Amino acid sequence: MEHVAHVESVSSTIARRLGLNEELTKAISMGHDLGHAPFGHQGESVIKKLCNKYLNQSFWHEQNGLRFVDKVDLLEDNYKSFKNLNLTYAVRDGIISHCGEVDENGIFPRSIDISIDDFNEAGKYQAVTWEGCVVKIADKIAYVGRDIEDAMNLGFLDQTAQNTLLRMAQANDQNVLNTTVIMHNMIIDICNNSSPKNGICLSHKFNQQLKDIKAFNYEHIYNHPRLEPFKHYSELVITQIFESLLTMYDGKHTWSMLNENRCFTPQLVDSFEKWLARYCNVSIVPNGELKDLALSCTNEKIYKNLETKELYIQAIIDYISGMTDRFAIVLFNELLQF
Repeated sequence: MEHVAHVESVSSTIARRLGLNEELTKAISMGHDLGHAPFGHQGESVIKKLCNKYLNQSFWHEQNGLRFVDKVDLLEDNYKSFKNLNLTYAVRDGIISHCGEVDENGIFPRSIDISIDDFNEAGKYQAVTWEGCVVKIADKIAYVGRDIEDAMNLGFLDQTAQNTLLRMAQANDQNVLNTTVIMHNMIIDICNNSSPKNGICLSHKFNQQLKDIKAFNYEHIYNHPRLEPFKHYSELVITQIFESLLTMYDGKHTWSMLNENRCFTPQLVDSFEKWLARYCNVSIVPNGELKDLALSCTNEKIYKNLETKELYIQAIIDYISGMTDRFAIVLFNELLQF
């Protein structure tokens, strides 16, 4: 959530200076990481394995973000009825095309008219709007800067690495003391160099600095040996939650199976039942609190009657992929109770 706030701040500043639609930029930036898996990109890789194994399909967070705003996230209207968001094409396009992993400079909106359904891999197409292009570059600036601060606080960077980073940081400004100043300088540079002719871009020297810092982060942070236990732990957390829920599927008797397991994992079952109630046809939801919840949701029922195991598995994937790290850990710890 902190990263999203940084992206919104960076992209809005650039959009305002360049005379772009600031509200559209904010909407894309605030929604760009919805549906991002718990434990970041490591969690994304775990869920991708599960999707490949059980659903024979891929998983990438930009596409899942679009699924969330289209199918999952709900908004309460004035009559206390929860409905789908019904976002504009421009916002939805900006979310699915925001991938910032590819190194590029001079980003232009795509000129071809395509359906969003044609996006079948991350980074395949640029956004159709200038605002989406701004969010894409702001995403990279925001995460590169913040990840260094986190690594410093966790003691990942020894003195040699810190000295290397300082030399890189001061390549374009001898007064740089922290990542905030680096990000500030890059924002100013983008505003000064971007144009309809050049695209949304950094100058050559700042673009090279961004590449250098990103390479530094991969060497000293993302591939750090201290992250290995975290990678194994996050995979254990996600797979155990997934497998525990998967054992509770029993066709039309699934609700009964969930109820039978409530005594062992009450928080997991309660939260997952409420999840299902929002997105299953009302007719199959048990009477009582769950039925009342189902009746208040007039959204698209993406899990229908849970008539196939694949629909149930998709429900589990959606449920887990929308979790925070902290909530996933709480549910995993509940599985350890005897």
